[in-house]
Amino acid sequence: PSALPEKKMMFKGLVANKEDMNKLMLTPWIQYPLPGGSALITFEKAEVAQRIIEMKEHMVELSCGEELEELDQCKMRVQAAPVEILLPSALEIRLTQSSRSILVSDLPSLGIPEETLLDKLELFFSKTKNGGSEVESREFCVGSGQIVLTFTRDGVAGPLIERGHIQVLIERGKYKVKISPCMIGNIINVQLQPSRCSKTVLLSGIPDVLSEESMRDTLEIHFQKASHGGGEVDALAYVPAGQTGLAVFVEDTG
Repeated sequence: PSALPEKKMMFKGLVANKEDMNKLMLTPWIQYPLPGGSALITFEKAEVAQRIIEMKEHMVELSCGEELEELDQCKMRVQAAPVEILLPSALEIRLTQSSRSILVSDLPSLGIPEETLLDKLELFFSKTKNGGSEVESREFCVGSGQIVLTFTRDGVAGPLIERGHIQVLIERGKYKVKISPCMIGNIINVQLQPSRCSKTVLLSGIPDVLSEESMRDTLEIHFQKASHGGGEVDALAYVPAGQTGLAVFVEDTG
């Protein structure tokens, strides 16, 4: 793509050596749209997927119990194709420290709603006697247990960050929280390269003649048979005609 959409990201990790500070390891998490009448099937072995792709067209029997009494032994023709995705091969990010935001961590586990905790922290840090100022926004960093507070004016974040830790009053108790710089990263260069999924096959042209569950079973039964060129199926996702789906590909660590 010529342009990438703006997306919030969180970088988590521990730098043990100074020489590693400019290195970033990318873990792919690729969203792949699926049209109606298609399926993704992932085999345990890459050679099976390659064999299914080379055969291109497959005749799948539709004899599935009571659902197709009149169409007993009917077959459907489906096409098999490789799954091509774009993976980042290089990424360059420019990091700058925000002059108006702080990162609050080491938050206490009080069992209160997130919004209530945000309100308490905003109230505390909006007071000048606590070293704060008017808060412009507050946001939970998903999956990190950390909060970003942004003030309406410059010069507030620096002194709080220098303190490192501060005791805040929450629910009639005082708790020591950590104050860290909030780094803002902008992607200034990204390089993508096409990659083929070695174990996954895209099946298309699937007619809407069975229920979703029956169609999944029918496809899995057919493509796990060695007599059809198949093998052990690891996963199968099916999207009926008239619907759309979204598959997610992650790094194969197996």
